[in-house]
Amino acid sequence: MERVTLRIPKQQIEEVEQMVETGQFPNRSEAIRSAVREMLSEQSETETRQRPTERSWAKV
Repeated sequence: MERVTLRIPKQQIEEVEQMVETGQFPNRSEAIRSAVREMLSEQSETETRQRPTERSWAKV
């Protein structure tokens, strides 16, 4: 596995921490990995229906 450093708005990290505290994920890293897997899966499904140059996500 590779290490990636990123900046996330405080509110979003607090929401991730809440998910960890309630037991939805064992830690922040796993929560973020899960979100990335979901995004990649969704993107793959979207690409089969759209042109590959169109994006379904918005810059935050």
